[in-house]
Amino acid sequence: MMRYKKKIPFEGSCCAIVTPFKDGGVDYASLGVLIDRQINGGTSAIVVCGTTGEAPSLTDEEYKNVVEYTVSRVSCRVPVIAGVGSASTRHSAELSDIAAYAGADALLAVTPYYVRASVEGLVRHYGEIAAVGLPVILYNVPPRTGMSITMPMYERLADIPSIVGVKEASGNVSTGMELAYSFGDRFALYSGCDEINLPLAAIGFDGFISVTANIVPEKVSRLWTLWKSGDTAAALSLDHELYPLTKSLFSEVNPIPAKRMLSEMGLCTGELRLPLY
Repeated sequence: MMRYKKKIPFEGSCCAIVTPFKDGGVDYASLGVLIDRQINGGTSAIVVCGTTGEAPSLTDEEYKNVVEYTVSRVSCRVPVIAGVGSASTRHSAELSDIAAYAGADALLAVTPYYVRASVEGLVRHYGEIAAVGLPVILYNVPPRTGMSITMPMYERLADIPSIVGVKEASGNVSTGMELAYSFGDRFALYSGCDEINLPLAAIGFDGFISVTANIVPEKVSRLWTLWKSGDTAAALSLDHELYPLTKSLFSEVNPIPAKRMLSEMGLCTGELRLPLY
């Protein structure tokens, strides 16, 4: 296996931001407020058009406009990472081109859902996405996609220089441990499950891609800062405080609860697109 110097697109708390809707369309005024709130709250990066952003419900034109707007609004204050997930390799590659042209700093690429790709198919799929030249963060979320990226798959994917990170969202700490101990010197590793952010930080992960940060960006950011500064007791106390909120955010399918909370906070309408309701 070829080895490349580890590249870290960001360290700390990254918000997987919602896409606010109003009267059937994207609510850019609210999106701007949410973006500024994240950056002011200490968020280190923003993922746009991911799972929490209801990306499958966006048209390609909406996708382009949302990424362009986010890049413009962020204005180089933090990295912008664009989700490019699709069951189709061709469509994922097209989204990658759109995101690159729009000015995204990196790509978040979920495994192709429903089709359950073979090792060779998955390697070729990610190779097409990586060909655009932006840093790629793999996204392993088997509860959503029906497949896991296995360690032999990571061995193959580690040979693609543009693949720089992994969002691990299986919810399994032992999977995170195996990933950290086998590939922590190759990939930037990010927790994709807020309820185990702190345990994964403890084994060497580089940050969180967080849903909870939509609601309390400053607290999720502080959780990382406390841990990295060595204040373990304060980090544990804050993690304990955040746990009920995180549990409630996954009481229904994400991002239904997050949007409901944001609407009650007066930050967006809470409107969803079917089949989310």
